[in-house]
Amino acid sequence: MGKLAFLQSLTGHAGRVWSSGWHPGGKIFASCGEDKTIRIWTKADSGRWTAQAVLADGHSRTIRDVCWSCCGQYLASASFDTTVAIWDKKSGEFECNATLEGHDNEVKSVTWSRSGNLLATCSRDKSVWIWEIHHHEDQEDEYECVAVLNVHTQDVKKVCWHPHEDVLASASYDNTIRLYRQDTMDNEWGPSALLESHSSTVWSIAFDATGKRLASASEDRTVKIWQEYAPDNSLGIPCPDNRPVWKCVCTLAGFHSRSIYDLDWCKQTGLLATACGDNMIKIFKEAADSNPNEPTFELLGTTAAHSQDVNKVVWNPACPGMLLSASDDGEIKLWQWNESD
Repeated sequence: MGKLAFLQSLTGHAGRVWSSGWHPGGKIFASCGEDKTIRIWTKADSGRWTAQAVLADGHSRTIRDVCWSCCGQYLASASFDTTVAIWDKKSGEFECNATLEGHDNEVKSVTWSRSGNLLATCSRDKSVWIWEIHHHEDQEDEYECVAVLNVHTQDVKKVCWHPHEDVLASASYDNTIRLYRQDTMDNEWGPSALLESHSSTVWSIAFDATGKRLASASEDRTVKIWQEYAPDNSLGIPCPDNRPVWKCVCTLAGFHSRSIYDLDWCKQTGLLATACGDNMIKIFKEAADSNPNEPTFELLGTTAAHSQDVNKVVWNPACPGMLLSASDDGEIKLWQWNESD
C-alpha cells in the first residue's frame, strides 16, 4: 500500500483545466483549459511551482490538450477551434510557429511519436490525422498530413503513440479502441487492430513501459488491461494475417462511481493512476504474484483529489511517483506517491 501526498495547488486558469503535460525533463509542465490559454509552469528555488509564461494568442476557443515532443523542443496544443498549434522557444520566448488545419470539428487530443517525426491528432469529426514533420535548420519546420484515418464511427477522444514503435492507438465514443501502423509495402497508414470490450465511451488510453500492454478508461466505469500477443505466442492464440492481436486480460470494475475520464501508466514504477468524475484519483499496481496472461491489479490508494471532475492525471517522466492532476474546479494539483514501509 501507500499514500498519495499532496504537494501544491496551482491556480490561474479561468474555468475548467482540461489537460496538463510534463516536459520530458520533468522540470517543466504545461496546462490548458477553457480560458483559451496555455500556462507554462516551472519550479522556483523555493521549491514552489509558478507560472513562467501564459500563451494566449494561439487559439480562439477552449484548448483541450497539450503535449510536449520527446525532444522537449516543441509543445503542441489541440483546440475546439479545429486547429493544432505548435509552439517552440527558438527565439528565446514561446511562440506559435505553425498552425495545423484540416479537422472539421473540435480537436480533442494531440500526441508526438517517440521518434519525434510524427504527430497525431483526433477530433469530434470522427477522424484521426497523422502528420509528418520535416525539420529544417535555417527555416520553419514543415508539417505534412500523411494520413486521414476514418475508421471510428463517432467522436474520437484520445490518441496515444506506442512508447517504442510508430504504432498509434485511438479511443472513441463508439466504445472501441483502434490501433494503426504503416504498411511496409506501400507505406500507407491503416488500422491494424480493433479492441472491443467496453460498453460505453472510451475516454482515455495509455501504454505501459513495454508497449505490450494498453490500459483504457471508460464511461462504463471500468479500466481494462489489454495485452499484445505476437504470431509466435506460446499460448497458441491465433493471429490472422500473421499480425499481433490484442486481448482484454483484466477488467477493473467497482472502484469508481462515475465515468473514468483519464488514466496514466507510469513508465518507471508501473503504477496506474485513474482520474474520475467522482472527483477521485485512484492508484493501482499489478500484484506481485499475478499471472501475466490473467493479471490481477491491486488498489493501493484512493484520494479525494478535487471538488469537481478530475479530467487529467499524468506521471512525471523523470521523478518517480510525482503526479499531476487537472480538474473542472480550475485547479492543477501536484502529488507524490509514497510507498508504505
